[in-house]
Amino acid sequence: MQALQVLQLDFVNVLVPAHYLILWSRLGAYDRQRFDRFVYGKGDYTEQWAHEASIVPSDAWPLLAHRRAAYQPSKHNPLHKLRDRKGYLGAVLEQVRRDGALTAADLPPLPGPKRKPGDWHRSIPRWALEYHFARGDLAVSHRLGNFQRVYDLPERIIPQRQMTTSHDKVTADREMLRRASVALGVATRRDLADYFRMSPREAAPRIEELVEEGALSCVDVENWQETGYLSASARFPRAVEGAALLSPFDPVAWCRPRAERLFKFHYRIEIYVPAAKRKWGYYVLPFRLGDRIVARVDLKADRKAGRLLVLAAHEEPGVHPGECADALAGELRLLSEWLSLDTIRVTRNSVFARELAAALRT
Repeated sequence: MQALQVLQLDFVNVLVPAHYLILWSRLGAYDRQRFDRFVYGKGDYTEQWAHEASIVPSDAWPLLAHRRAAYQPSKHNPLHKLRDRKGYLGAVLEQVRRDGALTAADLPPLPGPKRKPGDWHRSIPRWALEYHFARGDLAVSHRLGNFQRVYDLPERIIPQRQMTTSHDKVTADREMLRRASVALGVATRRDLADYFRMSPREAAPRIEELVEEGALSCVDVENWQETGYLSASARFPRAVEGAALLSPFDPVAWCRPRAERLFKFHYRIEIYVPAAKRKWGYYVLPFRLGDRIVARVDLKADRKAGRLLVLAAHEEPGVHPGECADALAGELRLLSEWLSLDTIRVTRNSVFARELAAALRT
């Protein structure tokens, strides 16, 4: 967690929620319930809007204060249509102060806009809690078994030293960029800015300050058109070995231009693409072997049948279908075991899929 600094949250559960998978790719099998206790039970970490909705160390709370203060709901937010929005939002906070941690279901229901087909439904109480969360009036205490947020006052969750620490915006932005550089090792200005969702223009003077103080060095990277910035903490490995299935929300993949520069890997998540127009599949994981991304697989956990389904498997250009099938089969076995799934089934018939199915039988 400290190495990543930002663990992006996503609760699409077709396989396993993304943040769990990000850590599995690096650590192997671990106890997810123990991880939840580690994140939510001690005050060392908290949820915040960082890259997107993310888990961050609690000392990032003061770094993100300027964003919380500047937050304004979008023009489409249904809270704008409430007759007494200020009074309602105040009443929500008062209930939390009085009753303690709660979910949207604990608030009195309130009529909201009609749900359109395909909309992600949020009730008015949920919109209100998320507004207060974005503003920093509330923080996330923990998650329920169905992943629903439980909200409480931040002073009951965030350590006091972080609640009383403040930074000017220049200092906060510079520190977030420094953390991004440590997590990335070598990166362009846009890569660094993307990590905590800054604009490259806003990040530029802060990056130059980090160069001046020695936290970053300017470097030329082969086949990169832009200047590279090397973190002073970066270490060059003798070799990049091993294999890993990567979450669609892994930092290796979330900045698409960076993934293309590093691995010549063009990646787009197709969850919101109509099924007939998908090229790769619904929930596609890149597969890293050594220092290359050599394949991608569309996976689904069929929990009722106890099966890990490989709905599609594609080798990358220039990779022979048999080159990585054994390594990928090994990672799929480890993943199915971690998810307590008994069997693995390859459902598509292609050259690479047949190679993979054969490797899984051995």
